[in-house]
Order: sequence, then structure tokens, then C-alpha cells
Amino acid sequence: MQAKFINALQGCNLQAPPVWFMRQAGRHLASYRALRDKYSFLELCHNPDFIAKVTLLPLENYQVDAAILFSDILVILEAVGLGLHFEEKLGPIIDRPIASVKDINELPTHIDISKLQYVAEGIKALKPRLKVPLIGFCGAPFTVASYMIEGKSSRDLKKTKRWMLEDAQSFHLLLKKIADWSISYLKMQIVAGVDAIQIFDSWANTLAYNQFCEFSCDYIAYIIEALRSTDIPTIAFCRGSSVFASQLATIKPTCISLDWNCNITDIRKQVPRSIALQGNLDPSILYAPQAVIKKEVKDLLNKMAGDGGFIFNLGHGIPPDVSEEAVKTVVECIKGGS
Repeated sequence: MQAKFINALQGCNLQAPPVWFMRQAGRHLASYRALRDKYSFLELCHNPDFIAKVTLLPLENYQVDAAILFSDILVILEAVGLGLHFEEKLGPIIDRPIASVKDINELPTHIDISKLQYVAEGIKALKPRLKVPLIGFCGAPFTVASYMIEGKSSRDLKKTKRWMLEDAQSFHLLLKKIADWSISYLKMQIVAGVDAIQIFDSWANTLAYNQFCEFSCDYIAYIIEALRSTDIPTIAFCRGSSVFASQLATIKPTCISLDWNCNITDIRKQVPRSIALQGNLDPSILYAPQAVIKKEVKDLLNKMAGDGGFIFNLGHGIPPDVSEEAVKTVVECIKGGS
């Protein structure tokens, strides 16, 4: 197995930085869109053979240094009985959103992990076919809670934040349940064979600093601590990580994944070199002409030159309508192309 990604997580990569992309197996790939013409998103997520196939698609197109498991952060909500489906242009819909403390109390304390066994089987199908490390993942409790309460994607999370502020006690109860489900789910992924874990707090940017510390960071820390004994590297990704990086550093993930709003060299001054940094190219740069893409990539590489704990990534996922050629340009530039 190519070890560059793992070496960077350990802060000891002496080569060009490893590169992978969030959403690298997504809609920007023609091969993925061809599958989606035949199967629904959840049909792909539920089938171990498709999990393996879709995870491998970007590795067939690009020389990325890590694969990320094809799945969704919300499949965990299917397993606890809330239901899940996806609607075109709307995204995920929770069939039975929660609306009261009674709903929280009725949620199981422990997740029936057998209901997610298809994920483990997908990992097992993948491992013999991979030459690079495999990243497993979960959603952070705050983000997962927001979908449970809103019932769908929301830009302002009004229902979620109102509940959080009006009844913090029950909100903490909900976050603790989600964190415990997530720990069980991640441990299943680790036993099945993933080499690293990323925790996605996609809506952390909606929180004020003190709110982030109490309702987001503390629960990411709880999950990371529960995984310490596994020796599996952990990556913390939050929208808003440019603002929250110093606080994230206190919980000692193996790596912090940064959005594109910061100067990464400024963040490196705040985050000890014992913690790797991942990021942070603006995804919209992929729409630019090839010369601009190369300039932006080289600028980021120059900023992090000599940092053995740097992993090249975007500040968020690959937009669905960028060209495969743009992504190839980034990878080739990192790996020494002109």
C-alpha cells in the first residue's frame, strides 16, 4: 500500500504532499453519472458491490493518494428508524424528523449495527482492490442532529438552533445519543478495514464560537477519544474550521481539514506540527482556466513546502459540474507535472 497519506497524517511525509478530494467519487465523474442513470443514490449506498465500485471510480481517473468510502453521513439515521430518501434538487429528506423531547427519549440508546452491515461488506470488498489507504467517515453529532430536526438541508438551521438555545439539556441528550451511535458505526468500519476516519461537521459554520465549543467540538472530541485505542488516524472537518482551528487543535485529532477562507500558513502557526493539516484550495478554482488552476495549486504547495504533515485537498467537496480535466490538472501539478 502506498503510505504517503498515512505518513503525512503522522507528520513525516518527505515527498510531495498526498492529495485526495472530498466528494471525489461524485457527480462530476461521467462514470458515476452513468451509474446514477440506472440506480438511485441509496441503491448504490446499500449495495456492497456498488460501494466498492463507486469508491474506486476516482482512482481509475486520477492518481489520488487515498480513497474515501462511498456512502452518506445520514445512513445512520435509517438504522435507528427515522427513514431517509433523496429528492432531486432537494437532497436528503428524513422521513420521520424529531420534534419533541419525547421523540429523543424514544430513540434507541444503542444502534443496531447489523443494519449497517452493508457498509462493512463494502469495505471488505474494497480492501483487496486498493493500493492506497481507505478513509471511513461519519457525520458529526451537531450536523446529524440538524437533519433529524430540520428534516432536510437548511441554510439557517432555525429549528435546530432554536431547540439548542431553548432547551440545551435535551439537545445535549440528542447529541450524546448520536455520538454513541457514531462510535459504534466507526468501530465497525475500522474492524472491516478502513485506514483512517474523517468526521464531517458540515453545518458547524452556523454556530457562534461558544456554541461551537459546547455543541460541536465537545462531541467530536468524545468520538475521537473513544477511537484512540484503535490507533486509527482521525481527521476533523468543519465548515468554519478557519475560525475554529485553535479549538479543534485542543481535542488533538490526527489532522484538521481546513476550509478555504484562511491563509493556511497562519493556521499552521496556531496548530502544532504534531497535528496534520488538510486543505484548503477553494473548490471554485476548478472552474478557472488551466493556467489559473496551476498557479493557485503551486501557491498553496509553496506555502506548505517542507511541512511533512500537509495533505492537499479542497476546502470542501468537488462541485458536481466541474470538469474531470480540471481535477486531473490539480493532481498532475501536485505530482510534478508542468
